[in-house]
Amino acid sequence: MGFAIRRHPEAFSLDKSSKATKSFKDEGHLAFIRKLPSCVSGAYGCDPAHISAGSPLHNKKRTGGAQKASDCWTVPLTRAEHDAQHDHGDEIGWWKIQGIDPFELAIKLYEVTGDVVAGTAIIRKART
Repeated sequence: MGFAIRRHPEAFSLDKSSKATKSFKDEGHLAFIRKLPSCVSGAYGCDPAHISAGSPLHNKKRTGGAQKASDCWTVPLTRAEHDAQHDHGDEIGWWKIQGIDPFELAIKLYEVTGDVVAGTAIIRKART
């Protein structure tokens, strides 16, 4: 069964006025993320961890408080890793410690959403 590559709905948009003001929901993508191993430890049983930090390079606005990032900005983390990501105080610093670019990872995973084999390979590569 083949899966089509999907364009990330927010990343690399040339039209800055098209930035979503509401969080983009994609339950199918969240279900896909839950099937993948953690991008930090490789363990299974993951949460879809939303990236709160912003990245102008990736057209990702910072979110927080009552506003959650769009579901396309998620990566798989265990519950403990997910808590650490948010409790660290410097989300970008936490990701640097892990040696992972969460924006690029989220974009690549969204492009192959539904294809667990391809998603697992992307995570394996990100962890090396």
